[in-house]
Amino acid sequence: MFNSSPHQRASNSVSNVMLQVVYAAIPGAAALFYFFGWGVIFNLITCISFCLVSEALTLKLRSQPTAAALKDNSALVTAILLGLALPPLAPWWVAAIGSIFAIVFAKQLYGGMGYNPFNPAMCGYVLLLISFPVAMTAWLPPAPLAEQSASFTDSLSLFLTGRDLDGYYLDTYRYNADGFTMATPLDQLKTGYSMGFMNDELLSHPVFTDFAGVGWQWVNLAFLLGGIYLLARKIISWHIPVSMLIAMAVVSALMSLYDSGQTIGPIMHCFSGATMLGAFFIATDPVSASTTTKGRLIFGAGIGIFVVVIRNYGGYPDAVAFAVLLMNMAAPLIDHFTQPKVYGSPSKTPEVHD
Repeated sequence: MFNSSPHQRASNSVSNVMLQVVYAAIPGAAALFYFFGWGVIFNLITCISFCLVSEALTLKLRSQPTAAALKDNSALVTAILLGLALPPLAPWWVAAIGSIFAIVFAKQLYGGMGYNPFNPAMCGYVLLLISFPVAMTAWLPPAPLAEQSASFTDSLSLFLTGRDLDGYYLDTYRYNADGFTMATPLDQLKTGYSMGFMNDELLSHPVFTDFAGVGWQWVNLAFLLGGIYLLARKIISWHIPVSMLIAMAVVSALMSLYDSGQTIGPIMHCFSGATMLGAFFIATDPVSASTTTKGRLIFGAGIGIFVVVIRNYGGYPDAVAFAVLLMNMAAPLIDHFTQPKVYGSPSKTPEVHD
């Protein structure tokens, strides 16, 4: 995937691999922009700016070459993944803080590219979610359900100051035409379950008109398209995303059989929230994921199981970031026990006789 050994030359340099990931994320970014507006673009611009500047300044403080590190595009990919995960029109400083933390604390303090044990973008996201839960859950309604959409100038004003040009706050735009305060489909289900509602009652909410939530299934299908592109270009292998999605589908189906009234079904799990972004773009990070073939299958399945369990029983509606970080911690142990045997090595350690 990265630079090959001296005896075999490969065309996939680190910078090219990272650029391919950026290209693959374009359909998903376009779908998010279509359904949620200009805030998606503002988040991306802010994250890219702060990630690149943080990378450059930290490298200078470490007396490391700056230009070469920036050209590998790893900071760019971190910025894009974080920017795509943030709610549109969250305050600009949210994106800034997450970007700085992702690069400085989750990447460079561990030694930089190739040494970070955790996915930097998800570290930044989790920091923001724990520290600023209100800002991180203030999603706008998707375009088909929006009572009024923010123009470019109003969106920019909301992003920078928290108010539009007429002085209205973001909450004004979070109501749809039926008077509901909008949340993501997963958040809507999570809140409803805690209040004792059943699936039949919750699925009557306007956000559930489509099979996985208005807009969200198209966002996930767009990231799935990007993931297929990465697989076709051999930028990633199939093991992690496929095992993650299968584990999510199987575990959620079993949970639905046990309690169909207050558990999220397989289709909703797979095509809502950050599922496809997580499966193909985040979980497959070559640095923080498992590296063996069997290990990747275990790693991906572990993420899928954690996502379903946390979404149904945890305190956060979309659990991809937490699940990825938990399995990042387990990756070295998984690799240790799934290393293939060296050809010609004995199956058992020979006994030593005195």
